[in-house]
Amino acid sequence: MSRSRTIDVPSNQGVAPEFMVTPETLDAISPSGDRGGVIIGSDPQGEAQAASILRSLPTRMVTVGGLYLARQLALRAMATGAWVIIATGRPAAWKVLERAAGETPDGKPVPLVQIRRLAPFDLPRSSEDTPLLVIHDGGAVPQELFPPRHPWQTTMYVLPYLHPQVSSGTAANTADLVLLQRLPLNQAQLAQRIWSLRNHQVQPLTQLQDDQLIALGNMTWTMIRLVTNQKEKDILGPIRRGD
Repeated sequence: MSRSRTIDVPSNQGVAPEFMVTPETLDAISPSGDRGGVIIGSDPQGEAQAASILRSLPTRMVTVGGLYLARQLALRAMATGAWVIIATGRPAAWKVLERAAGETPDGKPVPLVQIRRLAPFDLPRSSEDTPLLVIHDGGAVPQELFPPRHPWQTTMYVLPYLHPQVSSGTAANTADLVLLQRLPLNQAQLAQRIWSLRNHQVQPLTQLQDDQLIALGNMTWTMIRLVTNQKEKDILGPIRRGD
């Protein structure tokens, strides 16, 4: 990948700056990002595709598909210095992020990553120096327990599939960025209704490969191929569609 392009989320987006993290974390994660944001993958021409998922506005994003995608985005957010808090009913599935962040000298997990129960709790205040990614891994119809209220807070909703009730929920309808992996036809048609897709955009959603996704933003429809490096493979395993 020789050049990068930042995906167009709303036009008043901020640009994610660089953050300092410990050398151990950098070594573990090997960040894939630039000042335009977090690199998601490459387009059909091989150009890097990045999104400013950590920015000076409260931000919502949605991933639909396998857990691999959400965990890779979390790793790359960590590599920019973001705090990552995961509210989940399946904590074991996220332990890889704790291990990747490392331990303090007294053997406790580095607080860069926190795994919590799927219930409301107080969030730390986010800022430009300490951006916050809150991951809501609460099934196909998540309750909005952690709406982004402050600048430099992004809430990412991890949906295993599209459920009809999602169409009436604010998490999906008001998302600034949506990343869709392969969907069956009925779910692709549901995606069309939720995000006002055109007819010719439905079929490609059913034909994506395991390492492909569609990014939806402000007037944006971008096909992206996921890429990974060896250190990410060591943490997450190979790219895949499922969990």
